[in-house]
Amino acid sequence: MEAKVYPMMINGQLITANQSIDIINPATAQVVGQVPESDLATTESALKAAERGFTIWSAKTPAERKQIVLHYADLLDQNSKRLTDLLIEETGKPQDNAKYDFGMLTTCLRFFVEEYERLDQPILHDPSGRFLHYIQRQPLGVVVGFLAWNFPLLNLGYKLGPVLASGCSAIIKPSRLTPLASLEAVYLLKEAGVPDGVVNVITGSDHKVTKALLESSIPSMVTMIGSTRGGLEVINSACTSIKHFSVELGGNAPVVVYPDANIQDAAYKIIDLKFANCGQVCVSPNRCYVHESIYDKFIEYAKKRIADVQMGPMITNEARQFVLSLIKSAKADGAEIVCGGHAIEGKGYFMEPTILGNVCKTMDVARKEIFGPVLPVIRYTDNDDEIALANETEYGLAAYVFTTNLSRALKAARDIKSGSVCVNEPHYSVQLPHGGLKQSGIGKDCSHYSLEEYLTLKRISILIDK
Repeated sequence: MEAKVYPMMINGQLITANQSIDIINPATAQVVGQVPESDLATTESALKAAERGFTIWSAKTPAERKQIVLHYADLLDQNSKRLTDLLIEETGKPQDNAKYDFGMLTTCLRFFVEEYERLDQPILHDPSGRFLHYIQRQPLGVVVGFLAWNFPLLNLGYKLGPVLASGCSAIIKPSRLTPLASLEAVYLLKEAGVPDGVVNVITGSDHKVTKALLESSIPSMVTMIGSTRGGLEVINSACTSIKHFSVELGGNAPVVVYPDANIQDAAYKIIDLKFANCGQVCVSPNRCYVHESIYDKFIEYAKKRIADVQMGPMITNEARQFVLSLIKSAKADGAEIVCGGHAIEGKGYFMEPTILGNVCKTMDVARKEIFGPVLPVIRYTDNDDEIALANETEYGLAAYVFTTNLSRALKAARDIKSGSVCVNEPHYSVQLPHGGLKQSGIGKDCSHYSLEEYLTLKRISILIDK
């Protein structure tokens, strides 16, 4: 049976191409759909359409945009089962994970149009009294957005939310691995009343197409979620003209479990976050530093919790082989496989949830972003500087601390170099800024800080007293 082709959307029209790409369900290794392989001509038409779309959308009042966006969110909710089922087919996610992924799309859309109404546009004091000075925020222009494969609809919401609320237009390029639900979601834009050209979606894997998109002088902003290497390539290609960047890149999230922590609570929460989405989460715990006095008890609780873990597959067999190679290398260097450590035979790219004990900070599994279902646990002592250990990485996206000592918590939160530090419980929300330090990126997703990146800050001065 021939797989269904999901067209691109450019200027409100559904566009196919001479060549298509197979989309594989990682839970079954079966083809579940196809998307067009975009070419340079298609990319150029998307750029021109977004340019026209920006003129139309930015001219609408915030109230007009809000009404349309809220209608769009309602239409998505009406199609939630169809979109969630498609998301499960292309990602292999468990249903609860897919529902969360979808829910973040509509949450972001509603949040950002409401947040726009709360933007600060202050009047500035003039010492002479001769001028009226005020700040006006205006939409930036055409935005190019690259989506990651691990949470396709959440990623779409992170980008479409501020684009539509601010009055910008966009060219969205979903991951070539998981584009189907994103495409079906944007097909509903026309029905919602979003003008043609405001949101355009191209698909494919041709780097020449991506480079042409980035090198164009039409985009005012480039935003992405992906690897640090990918982010550097995107920024380098886009620097043919002045553009704004908001990029969330790689991570190597540390966890510090102090001896005074609630050990069971810490172990359970770390396991729950680590193995969510099969460990394929940018803020997933990557290095777990546990004080020697509670190390054995922590391992005991972690093993108990991991017995309840239910995971989907890894995204590709290549990704699974990379994670297996990290486990093999760590074991050769002296790490202990506490549990798991193997691929699961049969269809799809499944792996056992794995805990590694007696890990050293020099091992690849502690230095590289795992992006898979492996928790390395590292013993530390009173002679170690646990904050220095946490900071011993080029990345700085997320970090976690478990302690019942307020002074310790505040010191760790202050001194760990990371875009977010969660104490005693991981927590993420659309109201909270999300982004990294160091090689983990620039800019923010979520919160009003993200929305402001899609707007210019213009100072206006009017002479009122000659």
